[in-house]
Amino acid sequence: MQIDFGRTADDYVKHRAGFPERFFQRLAAEGILRPGLRAVDLGSGTGTVARGLARYGCQVTALDISASMLDGARQLATREGLSIDFRLAPAEHTGLPAGSAELVIAGQCWHWFDRDAAAREAARLLVPGGRLVIAHFDWVPLPGNVIEATESLIDEANPGPVPPYVRFGHGSGLYPAWFRDAAVAGFVQLESFSFDLAVPYTHEAWRGRVRASAKIGASLPPEQVARFDGALGSLLAERFPQNPLAVPHRVFAVIATRPAAVEQLAKS
Repeated sequence: MQIDFGRTADDYVKHRAGFPERFFQRLAAEGILRPGLRAVDLGSGTGTVARGLARYGCQVTALDISASMLDGARQLATREGLSIDFRLAPAEHTGLPAGSAELVIAGQCWHWFDRDAAAREAARLLVPGGRLVIAHFDWVPLPGNVIEATESLIDEANPGPVPPYVRFGHGSGLYPAWFRDAAVAGFVQLESFSFDLAVPYTHEAWRGRVRASAKIGASLPPEQVARFDGALGSLLAERFPQNPLAVPHRVFAVIATRPAAVEQLAKS
């Protein structure tokens, strides 16, 4: 399955809810965010994490491999009056100077990377004591809820391979493999947090959110996306008429610290 989120950038910008404010509040409470902190946002997409960091006064460099996603990110940042340095670059080879960041963060994207290479690059970018944060904001399927029904429809429309976020998170929104990634790259003081919340989506917004997913808008041809969207609209009208919907989500984050020396461990 060839996945290109650039194909669904418009829906991504309009309809995919970004990390909630509570996520950034938690990072600030942990002492990870502060005004003037130099932060690199890997796989920035439409910049939801980058904008959150900038609102807390961080100096943010945001990277992605999709020019169309970055265009959307720039528009959203400009609309909010935020100054963010958006660059076209992969997480594994950022082209940024070594020791140029105090925070490297990856929101909702670590599973798409060459994870070992991305972790080594994060270690290279960070100053000693700098933090790596790998975070997710996933919907949570439960028996009979709108997510379970939507996922069944997605699998009917595109029965291709299971996307990495499902394989690694097992539909739970929790990613234990990320601890291993950070440890192999030489990071220490590994910890995590998670919390759940319900996100309101109108029917229109939920349809747009699902179109902007890996197995629909990012991989199917337009005519199949349109057929799926019609089927989802019918499903919502028949089985989930409440509008807006309260869609359960889970935030999960792994936090790791770069020690004074990581070079030898990162190469092993």
